[in-house]
Formats: sequence, C-alpha cells, structure tokens
Amino acid sequence: MKNNINVIARARQTAKWFNIKSILLAGALALTSCESSLDTINENPNDPASIDPKYLLTFVSKYTFQVDGDNMYASRMMIGTDGENTYQYMKWNDASFEVYTKGLLNTGKMIQEAEKINNKNYIAIGKFFRAYHFFNISLKVGSAPYSEAAKGESGITQPKYDTQDAIMSGILSELKEANDLINTNDKIEGDIVFGGDALKWKKLINSFRLKILITLSKKTTVGSYNIATEFAAIAASQPLMTSISDNGELKFADAADSRYSMFNNSGYGSSLYMADYFINLFKDRHDPRLFTFAAQTTGAKEAGKAITDFTGYNGGNPTSPYSDNAALITAKNISKVNDRFYKDATNEPASVLSYSELEFILAEAAARGWISGSAKTHYDNAIKASFTFYQTYVKNPGQYFTGFDVNQYLTTPLVVYNNSAPLETQVEKIITQKYMTMFHQAQWTSYYDYLRTGYPNYPLKAGVPAPFRFRYPQSEYSYNNANLKAALTTQYGGNDNINSKPWWLQ
Repeated sequence: MKNNINVIARARQTAKWFNIKSILLAGALALTSCESSLDTINENPNDPASIDPKYLLTFVSKYTFQVDGDNMYASRMMIGTDGENTYQYMKWNDASFEVYTKGLLNTGKMIQEAEKINNKNYIAIGKFFRAYHFFNISLKVGSAPYSEAAKGESGITQPKYDTQDAIMSGILSELKEANDLINTNDKIEGDIVFGGDALKWKKLINSFRLKILITLSKKTTVGSYNIATEFAAIAASQPLMTSISDNGELKFADAADSRYSMFNNSGYGSSLYMADYFINLFKDRHDPRLFTFAAQTTGAKEAGKAITDFTGYNGGNPTSPYSDNAALITAKNISKVNDRFYKDATNEPASVLSYSELEFILAEAAARGWISGSAKTHYDNAIKASFTFYQTYVKNPGQYFTGFDVNQYLTTPLVVYNNSAPLETQVEKIITQKYMTMFHQAQWTSYYDYLRTGYPNYPLKAGVPAPFRFRYPQSEYSYNNANLKAALTTQYGGNDNINSKPWWLQ
C-alpha cells in the first residue's frame, strides 16, 4: 500500500501541469469557449512535452473510484435532519460536466501518451474509463457531447451532442476494442486498482459491458447491437469477474489524499441518519449487514441493547419534513450512519463494479432468458459475495457476523429465490437484494435500477415523482447553446426538465 501512496503523490505532482491545462481547455468539452491563445502556456519551459501514462492512470483512477453521497438520499438509504436536501426530496436540478475536464481530458491524454510508447494496455484502460464516464454522463442527462468531446486541441470548442443511442453503442464498441487490446506483455504501472494485473482489467472491461447492456433492458437494440444477443455472446465467451478479488474497486490508505471519501465529513457526524425504508429491509430479513451500515439509536445504547439486536435500529421517513425526522433525534429513536464512515480513514473499498453486482446482473439476464443457466445460482452467489466483502473489509467483523450462516439466510422466506416464479417476482427479488449491497457503492446504480424496473418500491411524497434525469449545466447554455438547444429539441421537445423521460427508459 505504501507504493500506491507514493505513486499517487508522484502522479499528483507530475500531472499538475495537465490539470491546469485541462481547465484552460474546458471549452473543448462544452464547458467554456476560451478565446485566449494557449501559446504562452504551451511554450512554458517548465512544462514537460509529455508525461508517462502511468501517472495519469493513477490520477484518473483516484478521481473515478470515489464515493458519491448524494445518491444515498435519492435511493432512500439516508436522510438529512438539518435542512431540505434536494436529493432526498427529489428536487435536484443541474448536473455537473466537471468530469469532462477532470476525468475525460486526462483519460484522453493518457491514451495519447500510451500511443507514443505503443503500450496497448493503457489505451485499453483509457477506453474503459471513457466508457464508464460517458455511460454515467448520458444516464444523468440523455444526449451529451461524445464523438467531438475532449477535442479542443483539434479546434473543436463547441462539440455536438450525440444521441443516447449513439453514446451507448459507441462505448460498447470502445469496450470491445479495449477487450481486444488488453494483453499480458505491455506493462501497467501506476495501477492503484489492480496492481498491474491485465487479466483483472480484462474481466472488469467485459463485466462492465454486461452492466451497460442490462441497464438498457427496456430496449431491444442499441446501435447495431441486439442487446440480449450481445449479452449472451459476452457472457459465454469472455473472461468475467469470478470472486471479490476481481472487484473493480479502490482500496483507501491512511495518508494524505488517499483516505476514504467521507473521512472527517462533518455532515456524517452531525445531521445524517438512516432512512427507515432501507433499514427495514434488513430488519425484516434479520440481515446483519445492517449493523455495519447503521448505528444503534441513542435509546438502544442507553438501554444497553446488544449491537446485534435488530430492535435497536430505526430510521426516519425520507418523504417527511426534515423537522419531523429531527424530532426523532430528541426522542432518541433514530439511527445515525455508522460512525466508521467518517471516523475510519480506510473503510471498505469503493467499487464502480463488484463481483456481487455482476452476479446480480447475470441473475437478471438468466431470469429474462438472455442466457441459459439458473438465475437462483447467480442470485445466491451475489449475496454470498456481498457478505464475504463485508466480512473481509469491515473492521472487527465478528461483532456483527458471529453465528451468522449465509446458506441458512438464503432459505428464509423473504430471501429465498424461486426460478419458477413470474418474471416480475424474480426481478423484484434480484433488484431488492442488489439494492441492499449498494450502501456507499457503485454511485447511482440503485437509482437507475429503480427507474428501469420499479424495484425496490421507493417511498415517494404525493405529487413528487422520482426524476428521470438532471438538467444540463448552466455553462452549456452560455458556451455551447446551439448544440444544446438542438439536443433538447430532439429529445425533450425543447424542455430541459428533470421529469422528461430519456431514450433508455422509453
């Protein structure tokens, strides 16, 4: 881990010049149309003409593999008690296009530098990061700059918007290319995710292809791909994750700029509590993972209840006014988020795609008839993997899991899987358990699963529907207005509304 820390430190110093340049080139990414010449910057003798892609790999990995707390509110896992959180009350507005400069521009530079030294692995990993970020951008807003994005140095300062269909099919093709490029000959240095293991990157790349395809389950085709057919071909012929050791995750270290995303977050220590909807799923199933996510209520602590006593946990209603939930604090009857999330500098790793999630994806595909085999087998594997993950990474797991038998858990009425059940019943079972593995993991995956399947059945305030998307950033109206307006007209009749349904959900 010390080597990883040192790599991060060197990467931040070496890549500094490029981050400054990224900001200046923001117009290339539909964030600004910088009018001034960059000649002075480019002629700076202190700037290197090139950079080893290993430093950029470290930087981009660290940027990408982080925990996003906002989705915890939208996904009915956490609530706030000190004000009206826009995500909790489904009232958010603009997305951010920061990823174009911090993620995609640096990824593009990594690919360029890798091409100079003919290292195919950095190119392949770069294509994965491109696919990952464009996937998430498009799910947030719909159409977005893709084919012309990050090309400011080529003179494209106002990139066109590609349709969501084109983006999704494009990133599937990029991942296919990445799978073909990855190899065991080209060295991968600066790799804080897999330590230079090309096979693990290959498994992540192919597993992510399946994630994209299952996310498009409401569609039959995307571009030239038949979704079910492509899914089956990848699942049958390509290397996929086979254990939690293959997780696409970042392990944190107790060192500057390497600590857990929420470490020392003041909100977690003061006003963030658990949602009753999320807590009750675990209480109803007597699922000990709850104890790793939530703290006992103050009343339970004062009564001397054991940590493993499910009656010692209670959440607030995510649809109620925050003042009502604050009243539960006074009553000593609401659980905070487990303090390890802001007191532990390392915590469990943050994943963009885990083996557990992959097995849930395969279970859903089997239930839908896209692949042969037993959905139950994949479902059971997914749950076992989740428990293994927490028993491996949570500190002192014995205090939570002693005496727990996962095989017995899988036979309990609310958990047991039936391959013969109607499709909707199977999908509900899969998505509900998948949701239960997503606390501080995989960012907005649970929310998008809800939008496409309706599961689990989120509580919503009357008259306030769950938004389908985010609005475009205000900067786009200022610097890329014509292309933005054209995209809005094509998609949403000219309206940039959070309740407009994008292509992937139609």
